[in-house]
Amino acid sequence: MNAGMIFPPSLGPILADPVAILPLHEQLRLLLGAVLFLFGVAGMAGTIFLIHFLLTLPMRRMERARLFLDLLEGALNRGQSVEAMIASIARSHDRTVSVRFHLLAAYIKSGLRFSTALEKVPRFLPPQIAAMLRAGEKLGDWKKVLPACREILRDRPAAVRSAVHYMILVILFFSPVFVFMTVMTMVFVVPRFKEVAAGMDARIWPLSIFVFNHSFILIVIEILIFLLLMAATILYVGGPRLARWFQFRGLPFVDWIAWCIPWKQKRLQRTFSAMLSALLDGGVPEAEAVRLAGDCTANEICRLRARQMITALQQGAKLAEVVRVFDSQGEFRWRLANATHARGGFLQALRGWHEALDARAFQLEEAAAHGVTSGLVVLNGLLVALIVTAMFGILIAALKAALDY
Repeated sequence: MNAGMIFPPSLGPILADPVAILPLHEQLRLLLGAVLFLFGVAGMAGTIFLIHFLLTLPMRRMERARLFLDLLEGALNRGQSVEAMIASIARSHDRTVSVRFHLLAAYIKSGLRFSTALEKVPRFLPPQIAAMLRAGEKLGDWKKVLPACREILRDRPAAVRSAVHYMILVILFFSPVFVFMTVMTMVFVVPRFKEVAAGMDARIWPLSIFVFNHSFILIVIEILIFLLLMAATILYVGGPRLARWFQFRGLPFVDWIAWCIPWKQKRLQRTFSAMLSALLDGGVPEAEAVRLAGDCTANEICRLRARQMITALQQGAKLAEVVRVFDSQGEFRWRLANATHARGGFLQALRGWHEALDARAFQLEEAAAHGVTSGLVVLNGLLVALIVTAMFGILIAALKAALDY
């Protein structure tokens, strides 16, 4: 069918034989435009996928750990060893498990025990879970530590995840664009305004003089804030293993920061309390239970406090009294003292406190995420207001000088 019978006369010849109508350079330009469009779409799709990958990385780490605990519990209920369970799943080539699971299985097939193989694959499980499982292997009963492991792997509420993800998006997109626009304005636009005002001998506002004289400091402050928030975002996405790269020997700087952050301190307290309760329920002596519980936090500050508790226990102090080093408010001491008289064991008696610590940690984390996001937006707004006011001050001064002239 002829193209002119379907399309208007102006488009019919072009659609019928576009190569014969368009010149070569026009064809190349259209081809280049199509290629650039495809690259733009691919870049946008890749960016969206990268954002999704980074935002879900912490959740996938937790889900991987929960899946392994389910597999471990199932093997224990069947009377199967952990090494045999891992080897059988690896032979089935199940895609549900991660690549690191198969790497762990390869080490076990080479003759290593589970705890030794786990040390060879440190990124397979969170450090706290790995330490708890090694403690369970030392006790000879994995089931004693599984409840404490599951308490640590509680998922964040949807509100907390949304707040954190929104903060990350603001840091990754809004802040870089704002910093770039601020630098371009200060470097290329503001000097031209100053030249106009100087050429007209206009009297510039004091605020404009202050902003322009300190523009470099304002830009440096904005860039430093952005870099600090970007570093925090990278550490959040990278997880505890990435944070360990910044840990200095003999100076647990990263662990000290983690203890000083309120919601992380709550979670460390919960981890120590949960593991201590599980070990005491398993009949482990108090001093050894405190040492293992401190190791399971994977935090040097907690290990130091655990050693202080052990020293006090060896001097004759009671466990309910020495736990003050982990909770200055005294709630841990009070709950632990009451747990000794409760039925069902320490872990069951302290479960309510563990849930309260989790809830408080989630609340503090959500408040911090909203506070950082709102503060960043307000700070950027104030900086924009200063720059705009300073620039309008020059325009008003120039207009006034022109009128007076």
